[in-house]
Amino acid sequence: QVHLVESGGGLVQAGGSLRLSCAASGRTFTFSNYVMGWFRQAPGKEREFVAVISWSGGTKYYADSVKGRFTISRDNAKNTVYLQMTSLKPEDTAVYFCNADRGKDFAYATLSSSANYAYWGQGTQVTVSS
Repeated sequence: QVHLVESGGGLVQAGGSLRLSCAASGRTFTFSNYVMGWFRQAPGKEREFVAVISWSGGTKYYADSVKGRFTISRDNAKNTVYLQMTSLKPEDTAVYFCNADRGKDFAYATLSSSANYAYWGQGTQVTVSS
């Protein structure tokens, strides 16, 4: 079992920045064996892919809507994945979820689907005011 806890959300003005963190833990859990991702869900909308990072952190994928503004990273020594968000827009307002999966391969088509992740955090709210 994998336990994920997000933090760092809040209220920020458009153009501002936030850094989300997700701490992972588990009884027999090895963080570096898991692909880590971020999704988000705005009110009345479906959950959408934001970013994903490979086991060692060497490969990353981003949704087109955040490319160039958001950066995903991980610290395997701290069992933590981060999402640095800059140039925030009101349309970035959503609950942001951290997720994890062992992952069989690192393919965008697979990892951009929420159905392919086994573990999810409870989410953290990000609100961007105009």
